[in-house]
Amino acid sequence: MKANIGLIGLAVMGQNLALNMNDHGFTVAVFNRTTSVVDKFLDGPAKNTRIIGTHSLEQLIDNLESPRIIMLMVKAGEVVDQYIDKLTPLLSPDDIIIDGGNSLFTDTQRRTLALQEKKFLYIGAGVSGGEEGARNGPSIMPGGNHAAWPVVKPIFQSISAQVEGEPCCEWVGDNGAGHYVKMVHNGIEYGDMQLICEAYQLMSEGLGLSTYEIQSIFAEWNRGQLSSYLIEITAAIFAYKDQDGQALVKKILDTAGQKGTGKWAGMNALDLGIPLTLIGESVFARCLSAQKEERVKAAAALPKRPLKFIGNKKAMISAIGDALYAAKIISYAQGFRLMREASEEYNMSLNYGDIALMWRGGCIIRSRFLNDIKQAYDANHELENLLLADFFIDAMKQADEGWRRAVILGIELSIPTPAMSSALAYFDGYRSEKLPANLLQAQRDYFGAHSYERIDKPRGQFFHTDWTGRGGETASTSYTV
Repeated sequence: MKANIGLIGLAVMGQNLALNMNDHGFTVAVFNRTTSVVDKFLDGPAKNTRIIGTHSLEQLIDNLESPRIIMLMVKAGEVVDQYIDKLTPLLSPDDIIIDGGNSLFTDTQRRTLALQEKKFLYIGAGVSGGEEGARNGPSIMPGGNHAAWPVVKPIFQSISAQVEGEPCCEWVGDNGAGHYVKMVHNGIEYGDMQLICEAYQLMSEGLGLSTYEIQSIFAEWNRGQLSSYLIEITAAIFAYKDQDGQALVKKILDTAGQKGTGKWAGMNALDLGIPLTLIGESVFARCLSAQKEERVKAAAALPKRPLKFIGNKKAMISAIGDALYAAKIISYAQGFRLMREASEEYNMSLNYGDIALMWRGGCIIRSRFLNDIKQAYDANHELENLLLADFFIDAMKQADEGWRRAVILGIELSIPTPAMSSALAYFDGYRSEKLPANLLQAQRDYFGAHSYERIDKPRGQFFHTDWTGRGGETASTSYTV
């Protein structure tokens, strides 16, 4: 019997996706560069399944029905290109290659077009949910060559998470759209995690709460408007005890790692001129955490002010919850605003309501208000910013005062809140009818003759002033992001 799909790369994600496909009635042929991993997989987790083990790419291809579908679950970058180069001589026209890793969307665009010229179909699919999601139902964000979608749709929508009977998988868009949306997803994930960490530090260092007390607060938050996967697992982490009975989280070194997707989101936001401030600060917070030795030296040379919180702890805990909720909304608002710009810039035709639907289950950033995001875009697909939707207007009004109190607490007690405070600055800037950029433009025109627009003249007319009396009438070209 021929397999319905081939899968290359048997690390944790690859193994669990293969088992998931098998559970849903699909026959999977698997290959790994280190062939002993294939044998170990078949003798272990895949024992007594329909999964077919292969020891070469040729054997893998021979075991696939036509059109052949091959899914790569390998390290992003050159390794993907290497496998594509090895596979294409073995394939026939209309065969499909899927990249399920965290590839840069521009690489996916390039590969889609290059393979299309060779009569092959390519999909770049973002897969979110980690080990558990891959095994039991991830969020899958496919994009690339749309001609491949009808062939892979039954598999992807069967193995994805299901919410209210709907699969957390839908076609995202052409070329690099799938991996672009996954990149933004991961950026929002960076933001959510940093916000949670800031709330934790405000409560532990600022309010002096024990790990047990904080665990109870997060468990309570997960029953309300903050309900989400990350809040849920954070409560579980605080409850986990080491062998000595102490909270394990307190023994983990405070240096964070990253794989680059958050950085890519920030870099692309700069390219498109979209403020992605919260996610950017979340990336930089991880970078700062990695400078452990420097921070230890700085803590001795530049000690914090010895202040303690005086006031109503219960009220401040509520304020921290408001700050976490409001800043989380900003993270999604900035992410969706970036996708809106990218959709126009790269002709992706993204459906934001469908994206929110795909993120409701299986993925790391699944949370209660994704339903509200979907409803906002269903009501107005051309919505400029989530902050302008009625639900989020009301939510920000309710959280505003507590959000500010939490940020002030961090300032007073020297506790850094880069994500919460940058989100607040964005919020205040976004709703400001006037910003001091008029002075900035005057400065640019003064030293560089970059010109400016006037409030008493039509937009698009630029003026230059000889501020010193020593310049001239010639202005530099004006550059607008």
